[in-house]
Amino acid sequence: MDGPGIHLSFAPELHLFVAARRRAGSTVVAVDGSSTLGHIVESLGVPLTESGRLRADGREVPVSYVPRGGEHIEVSGIERPQKVPGAPLRFLLDVHLGTLARRMRLLGIDALYESEDIGDPALATLSAGQRRVLLSRDRGLLKRREIWAGAYVYSHRPDDQLRDVLGRFAPVLAPWTRCTACNGILGEVGKDAVRPSLEDGTRRAYDAFAQCTACARVYWRGAHHARLSSIVEDAMREFGGTLS
Repeated sequence: MDGPGIHLSFAPELHLFVAARRRAGSTVVAVDGSSTLGHIVESLGVPLTESGRLRADGREVPVSYVPRGGEHIEVSGIERPQKVPGAPLRFLLDVHLGTLARRMRLLGIDALYESEDIGDPALATLSAGQRRVLLSRDRGLLKRREIWAGAYVYSHRPDDQLRDVLGRFAPVLAPWTRCTACNGILGEVGKDAVRPSLEDGTRRAYDAFAQCTACARVYWRGAHHARLSSIVEDAMREFGGTLS
């Protein structure tokens, strides 16, 4: 872009998205008198899903604002917890976030997960059509205009990913109510009803069962229950209160 420049500064948490030369203090960016502030911010690498308040010479402006040369622009990070319009709060995760999706479902969060790469356009359309917050580590995907809402997942580690999502969106937690395989709702079921699908050892060792109302998968407190309980208890203690 040609024309007089604006002085642009980014909040520290946004520095990972921008080139190193633009991280310290303010940087001068040319403007053309027609490009919106949202376009300029994204052109410098920051998805609008990650930018919070925008200020021009100290006054708050929308992403549609067209900056003028000489203005000082401040780009803040997202305020937490982030308020998302509409209810209920639902999520969509891309193909690389399977473990995070299963942990969110373990906590009763509606988390739709695409186990196959259906492509960015299809994910964005699904986000818009079902009004789901799209979670991804793909910055390009989060810049697509058609997504309803989105968030960058900052860590590679599932533990940190879960804490990031819970801290950012503060969803209502209802552990042990969703199928970790398909996201369906679990319901209590009698042992006799699921007996044909159980191994002999499971039939002898356990009496309490739940079953997914969508895919019919059967759950019980098996060998992995202690590890899963630890995930649930940690999340409830920090983000949802203490389990009764």
